[in-house]
Amino acid sequence: QLQASGGGLVQAGGSLRLSCAASGRTSSGYVMGWFRQAPGKDREFVAAINWSAKNTYYADSVKGRFTISRDNAKNTVDLQMNSLKPEDTAVYYCAADLTFKVGGHYDYWGQGTQVTVSS
Repeated sequence: QLQASGGGLVQAGGSLRLSCAASGRTSSGYVMGWFRQAPGKDREFVAAINWSAKNTYYADSVKGRFTISRDNAKNTVDLQMNSLKPEDTAVYYCAADLTFKVGGHYDYWGQGTQVTVSS
């Protein structure tokens, strides 16, 4: 029900845009979030956006560099990542939940997409 795409290899300072396509139950009314997990590290919250897109929240580590947005007509949520750093390297996951929250458990998860930032 959630399909993430857009990952790849980029040099430090570069940009990538991730996209998450929602279908089925998650295509309406859900808060959408992006998380990431680097090798050997716990999964961490990156950003979240509510259904109306009026509320967004970012982890301190990405604030000012990443932008989350959504297009409810297309059932997509994007994560624009600018000024990428090697420490942004991780598998990125999109997730959906009915409650706007920072981190924690989300009800639905997509498969991950790998982002690798070279120095």
